[in-house]
Amino acid sequence: MKFKLGALALALIAPTAFAQSSVTVYGIVDLGGSYIKGAATTVREFSNGGLAGSRLGFKGTEDIGGGTYVDFVLEGGLNVDTGSSAQGGALFGRQAFGAIRNASYGSLSAGRQYSSLYIQSGEFSAFSNVTGSGPSTSVIGGYAGGYEPVQGGATTAGTTTTTNSESLNGGPARVNNSVRYTTPVLSGFKASVLYGAGEITGGANETRLFDGSIRYTNFGFDAMVSFVSDKTAGSFATTTNGSGASVGNNVNTITASASYTLDALRVYAGYLKGDDKRDVADLYKHDGRGIWIGADYRVGANLFKAQWVNNEIDNNAAGAQDGKTNAFGAGYQYDLSKRTALYTSLSRFVNTGFVGNNTGRYNGSISGLTTAADHSLTEFALGVRHSF
Repeated sequence: MKFKLGALALALIAPTAFAQSSVTVYGIVDLGGSYIKGAATTVREFSNGGLAGSRLGFKGTEDIGGGTYVDFVLEGGLNVDTGSSAQGGALFGRQAFGAIRNASYGSLSAGRQYSSLYIQSGEFSAFSNVTGSGPSTSVIGGYAGGYEPVQGGATTAGTTTTTNSESLNGGPARVNNSVRYTTPVLSGFKASVLYGAGEITGGANETRLFDGSIRYTNFGFDAMVSFVSDKTAGSFATTTNGSGASVGNNVNTITASASYTLDALRVYAGYLKGDDKRDVADLYKHDGRGIWIGADYRVGANLFKAQWVNNEIDNNAAGAQDGKTNAFGAGYQYDLSKRTALYTSLSRFVNTGFVGNNTGRYNGSISGLTTAADHSLTEFALGVRHSF
């Protein structure tokens, strides 16, 4: 009887030996303020996400045996200054996906996921794309709402009346309804292919996003190249092409970036080229190109940052809507602990040419800071970030 009970106990315990699972609750609370001077001045007493976007997330993994794991991530952005949800109010607007991975076969994931554009502008930039609300040094070299060649669309799903293909497919930074396969790492190389379905009735192939990338990481060197094709059929209504018809978007973006780490110094560089296939000439066309070069240097709890970005908007052959931005940013971060940091930054944006695209979405979010004659901006920011 004792033997039978012991065998039964072992049978019940054995599955848990490899089917171990864990769930982690994590987040970031980032709150600061900024002083911005252009043709006019403004003070933002409490701006959210100056160093890293505030968020609350849940992630988990389960070992199902044979070197295979099942993972999930549910992560929502927070506007700490108001207590509301970011990313258009989506509950888990930053990321929401499930995945299965194996070191020998790679990983397969599905849901709302980061695109290669988000990864490159975040991980290969001294100032990442953590916020989409203005010309802060936190978005120099970023993609969603910063001073980038291709203006980002909304980060939540839209309808067929919205102006950007990115709105329908989830956004240039995050892609809704997406499936991604990532290969195993081989001699430092890995590749990733993502497909985002637009889920538009009768337009399965006309509304979709394709994202392919290759990354190499070894010996302190990290590099990534990607191609993104973001397409929507009949979602862009315009009168500037003379017809007032609904014109679909098809925007292709090529991005290449790299970094090199040597002891406490890390240098970054990146290039982004956007090609808008629509035959229109208006404020919303996404043609453009840009480069960024930056570095950061750590001395104990002190982190020093600097970055330069040059962006050129190229909206039509006549050049009437072309524009250029030279952005310079310097930042300092002091780590009070492993979880809490104070930060400050000073940035200067010299905008020339057409004002509408140089100031991007920031000009619409805080109006009156620029004029047709004076649309350059200077910003000083100060804040605190706590992670848990």
